[in-house]
Amino acid sequence: MVTLLRLFVRALLRILYRVEIEGTIPPSAKSLIIANHQSFLDAPIFFAFLPVDALWIVHSQVLRTSIFRFMMRAVDHLVIDTTNPFAMKSTVETVERGRPVLIFPEGRLTVTGALMKVYEGPAFIAAKSGATVVPIIIDGAVYAKGFSRMKHDFPLRWRPKIKLKIFPGEIIPMPEAPSGKLRRRKAGDQMRRLLQRCWYLARPERSLHDAFLDSIKLFGRGRDMVEDATGVEMTFGGLLKSSLALGRLVSKLSQPDEVVGVMMPNVTVTLPLLFGMFGAGRIPAMINYTAGVDGIQCALRAAAIGTIITSRAFLEKAKLTQLVGKLQDVQVVCLEDLRPRFTLADKLWLIFYALRFPRAATHRAGPSDPAIVMFTSGSEGKPKGVVLSHGSIMANMQQALAVFDIMPSDKFFCAMPVFHSFGLAAGFILPMLTGGRVFLYPSPLHYSVVPELFYDRDATILFATPTFLKNYAKRAHPYDLRRMRICVAGAEKLTDEVRNIYAEKFGACILEGYGATECSPVVSINTPMRHQAGAVGEPLPCVECRIEPVAGIEQGGLLHVKGPNIMLGYWRESAPRVLEPPRSIFGEGWYSTGDLAMIDDEGMVRLLGRVKRFAKVAGEMVSLEVVENIAEAASPRSAHGAIVRPDANRGEMIVLCTQDKNLRRDQLQLAGRQMGAPDLAIPRRIFYIDKIPMLGTGKKDYPALSRWVEEELAQPTD
Repeated sequence: MVTLLRLFVRALLRILYRVEIEGTIPPSAKSLIIANHQSFLDAPIFFAFLPVDALWIVHSQVLRTSIFRFMMRAVDHLVIDTTNPFAMKSTVETVERGRPVLIFPEGRLTVTGALMKVYEGPAFIAAKSGATVVPIIIDGAVYAKGFSRMKHDFPLRWRPKIKLKIFPGEIIPMPEAPSGKLRRRKAGDQMRRLLQRCWYLARPERSLHDAFLDSIKLFGRGRDMVEDATGVEMTFGGLLKSSLALGRLVSKLSQPDEVVGVMMPNVTVTLPLLFGMFGAGRIPAMINYTAGVDGIQCALRAAAIGTIITSRAFLEKAKLTQLVGKLQDVQVVCLEDLRPRFTLADKLWLIFYALRFPRAATHRAGPSDPAIVMFTSGSEGKPKGVVLSHGSIMANMQQALAVFDIMPSDKFFCAMPVFHSFGLAAGFILPMLTGGRVFLYPSPLHYSVVPELFYDRDATILFATPTFLKNYAKRAHPYDLRRMRICVAGAEKLTDEVRNIYAEKFGACILEGYGATECSPVVSINTPMRHQAGAVGEPLPCVECRIEPVAGIEQGGLLHVKGPNIMLGYWRESAPRVLEPPRSIFGEGWYSTGDLAMIDDEGMVRLLGRVKRFAKVAGEMVSLEVVENIAEAASPRSAHGAIVRPDANRGEMIVLCTQDKNLRRDQLQLAGRQMGAPDLAIPRRIFYIDKIPMLGTGKKDYPALSRWVEEELAQPTD
């Protein structure tokens, strides 16, 4: 009877949901089968397709559902309550006797579309018994109307395609810890990371344009997607139409695989322009219009850019017309001038072919093909072209979604410029993948306007640098961030001052992350599931980290990373369009971040500072970040920047530039002693400057600061 029921359910699921299974459960003397929990269809799917006679471990809450109660009659199961720490001990004996055990470690259906909290009990079973843990990822069942717990505007359907991917088994060893409670927690963290890694690996490899078309199919062409500060809004359908038209126009200005410069602000039309270029087989290079003529010219030479696409209205409003006029050996094309070039034949192509068959009408890039060129900020030297592939960007977004629960009901607020990898990911790619809406604002420097618009647009997700967050907090009303669900800080160190003011004034927790343009951009991040103040989080799934010892640094060392999100390589001004793949002392594919870091016992990354932001004074390594922290403690209302100059007697000398004309060395010494900083961290020279130079990304422009100091020192003294 059970066999007939199993065959009937299997046939029904194949007809209704086209269930596909990839992989097989490996043979093992002791097996613990775990899976994510997407819908009430999970039990029938496992009942019909699981090829082993497993003992089901069922949460007591699950039996409240009639379909589960009915299904449990046909399988051998054990009811447990995860709130009881001793509930799973009897299961260990079952596993040790050699019988496979099936369990959903989350204990409940997802209500976010992503992984939920992973309980420690299943991990304890695995570690205690030494069982082989076999992860299974269910994909698609969360969209099943009538069986999913997703609500609001989640794209539910009657017959979504469901896939199961079975991964090779792994053994979770019992962690070493002084107490049983701590061992259970560490084992639970290992199982959580295993599920997150498998969730990421189950995602298909796609190009950015294919992902864009998949999102349109999933969420529908009528879904609102983007709005900007000028009031221009677009749906997914509007984005598709505009991207096809703009891609057609860009094709008339360039050749396939040509690198085309894009100098655009955060406005709605920038999004279809980028996806239009992806679909046309062109490689957009994001021009940092705040870098000045020399910085832009360096970028143009590195990527051999012959054409820049921009907007006349933008150039006039941002007062960039004169700057663009100084650029050499490049054709500047304004979007306003392209409209007449869209002919009747182009319109017929768009209406009768491209909109109906967008995949056939566009270029199909592969995951390893170059997708976009970003440029390093130039905060420590000349900008370099960072070549990111479709696969690296998509990998990083899927890695982030494996640890974050971003939902279609979320609304992103993006003021970070699109030429910054942080702004590109948070303002363009993530909303497109998740179906979330995004509000684009052209400048993060409007500190009074940004919080007001965040409140007015009912935004829920904010990405910004700590400097920007600090200034928003000063001007924002406590109610302005009432709906903020996720706040991510990156690009520079998050201070306790900023962290505390958001907790006290807004009741919000800032999640600090770490990344680099070369990493597409995220390497590690704190999450609601795993957070530690002062750290920059766990490495994302499938990101490897290694530490290279550095002379003079007792703890930690130079951080090297490797993963599917790492860039294809650099383009340098000295060798235009000659790809320089990432490589470090650990071999090919490893990227040396230039940052000093340590990885603690909990697996959390802690940054110590930039290698180039250290001075060697009298044989000792001194962090310039510590110097700036001392200055901020002594004069918290002013901005400060520390640089290094050669010193014949001590090797190097620390110079502090400050906007506080009254700051004296004895104040720094007092602040340093209170912080426990070494005496060598007190700068030898102090210069007053009207304004610390800043880059458009919010970072301090240290090369400009160094040049200013040299000019000051070169001036004759009275």
